[in-house]
Amino acid sequence: MSRYKRITVKIGSNVLTRADGTLDVTRLSSLVDQIAELRAAGMEVIVISSGAVACGRSELKGLNTARLDDVDRRQLFSGVGQAKLINRYYDLFREHGIIVGQVLTLKESFATRRHYLNQRNCMLTMLDNGVIPIVNENDTVSVTELMFTDNDELSGLVAAMLDCEALIILSNIDGIYNGDPKSADSRVIESVDPRRDLSDYIRTERSGFGRGGMVTKYRIARKVADEGIEVIIANGKKDDILTHLLLEGRERPVCTRFSPSENPTSSMKRWIAHSVGFAKGRILIDSNAEEAVLSTHAASILPVGVTAVEGEFERDDLVRVVSDATGQVLGVGRVAYNSDEARAFIGQRGARPMVHYDYLYIDFPKS
Repeated sequence: MSRYKRITVKIGSNVLTRADGTLDVTRLSSLVDQIAELRAAGMEVIVISSGAVACGRSELKGLNTARLDDVDRRQLFSGVGQAKLINRYYDLFREHGIIVGQVLTLKESFATRRHYLNQRNCMLTMLDNGVIPIVNENDTVSVTELMFTDNDELSGLVAAMLDCEALIILSNIDGIYNGDPKSADSRVIESVDPRRDLSDYIRTERSGFGRGGMVTKYRIARKVADEGIEVIIANGKKDDILTHLLLEGRERPVCTRFSPSENPTSSMKRWIAHSVGFAKGRILIDSNAEEAVLSTHAASILPVGVTAVEGEFERDDLVRVVSDATGQVLGVGRVAYNSDEARAFIGQRGARPMVHYDYLYIDFPKS
């Protein structure tokens, strides 16, 4: 049995890829067996899976791609690999009597609340009908500036969107170390409070086959844990890692766990938190307004506390909230005015909030 009812499992490129860059089918099969066991224990599972490029590389191993640039090569491999990867999942899960469905998404599909809710409804419908969503970014049509950092970012967004209780990020190391993972003196930091800053421990290099690295995993883990979801970073290369992590009565493997906040954010604020990249402008606020929004009390951005409005935006667009004194971005929110109206109301008393508290996500340490 397990204390979780719904989880997201992110399977990284380095977990599913052999040293030669091709798909590790044996590891994939083992993970499918474990997910089937989690399902049998009563858990709903959403899978964020890398590996499409590795699948495509395996299929096109004899093809000379030297003439292609990095983008063309990635699009070619992922276009072929997506079909092969989902078929692998389909066949492996079918052995357990489980149906899977593919969800290919783009970062821009999360830019508006309508598109966000449409994707949420799609995946909830799958879960309600016993189907496991297999989610990945649609690399065949993504362009660099609109791509997720990697599937860690996507997994955090999906876990928050579907109100999961836990996000499991499987990599090829045991977790976050207090030093160089290759050093015998380093140890895994096993328990992390979301408010604790581990930046000094994080190495900045990218993973071997993925686009991200531990920096991205740490950043996403802190944000998702702050939203009330437990996050576990663990080694997906270890046998039976998922069942040992999540089922009662199993020996617990070494991993890094981020404790969830005791004050989870609303679904609306979760969407806003993960959509900061689509903010259209900036609202600068004075020291009194800054103190209010950084306090533990609910506070909206009122026009009287606004000192400047930058950029062009429409009503209900996302805007960054910035300290006028320091230039620090304090958070992001959905604005109740268009940019011209917002400028007209700067400094006025008695006007309705420029950004209501219900639509304001503060991504800054609170006092």
